[in-house]
Amino acid sequence: MEDIILLSHGSGGESTRKLIEEEILKYFRNDILEELLDSAVFNLHGKTAFTTDSFVVSPIFFPGGDIGKLSIYGTVNDLSVMGAKPLYISVGFIIEEGLSFDEFRRILQSMKLASEECGVKIVTGDTKVVEKGKGDKIFINTAGIGIIEEDLDWRGRKIEDGDLVIVNGGIGEHGIALMLERLGVKSGEEVKSDLAPLNSLTIPLLKSSKGVKFMRDPTRGGVAGILNEISQKYHIDIEVYEEEIPIKDWVKSASEILGIDPLYAANEGKVVMIVSKDEKEKVLEFLRVHPLGKDSRVIGEAKKGNGKVYLITKLGTKRILDTLKRDLLPRIC
Repeated sequence: MEDIILLSHGSGGESTRKLIEEEILKYFRNDILEELLDSAVFNLHGKTAFTTDSFVVSPIFFPGGDIGKLSIYGTVNDLSVMGAKPLYISVGFIIEEGLSFDEFRRILQSMKLASEECGVKIVTGDTKVVEKGKGDKIFINTAGIGIIEEDLDWRGRKIEDGDLVIVNGGIGEHGIALMLERLGVKSGEEVKSDLAPLNSLTIPLLKSSKGVKFMRDPTRGGVAGILNEISQKYHIDIEVYEEEIPIKDWVKSASEILGIDPLYAANEGKVVMIVSKDEKEKVLEFLRVHPLGKDSRVIGEAKKGNGKVYLITKLGTKRILDTLKRDLLPRIC
């Protein structure tokens, strides 16, 4: 095969990991970048988090949101799971010639409302227009800056045998909703992306509990992808309990029809966290009174090991839950 970039290199799975670790890091390696977290964290008149993201979702309007709202929430979430209070965002538009002003104004209005909801300011940006056929309506690039209070930085907390994996609700909703929309499948009102800003959940949680040892929003590559990142980064095994994974009925039925495992489908309003066993009840109690956490569950447990993730099935069997090896759902964020 020709030595080229494939769609699978953007899937959030094994190909993405290799692209970053074997190619990009080779040129840009430094101590901050090597952490490979959702945001870079460094001291700049206090502990600062800095993130960037690009949004190429197709279609640009989908059940539960649009590319504009996604760009703001996605940036806010990358900061929030690091314990950072989001403050400022930059926005770069790459617009294809032919995009209607009506669509562009809808996106701008959506971004305005989302930024106001999250308490962030859009403070700088850039606009480029490319020829018809050289883009796909509109792409958006963002960067975000936030501040981390000293006691909210979870990065130094050691993940240990017996720590628990918690997710704040049903998984796979964004990716599956996007796929149904692309296929033109008309479903009920319950079918929509879980798109939501996490800052009102994660930051108060970190203030209330010192038992949270890791946070990540499981976008590309899904929950399975994030759990594999955790296990490999911290050299632990993780056992996931299939019967405890929260999945809405419409996601289950659509996944069976599409042949997609919800564990690998993208989420845009969920957070996967590793929590001390001693703090389990405290964390769950906190999460379940929040609108974004009422369906929170313990879905797994950290074990001593060598960086593997295992699924304990409903039948009691045990199998490896590997990273995504191919492109499952391109352009879902």
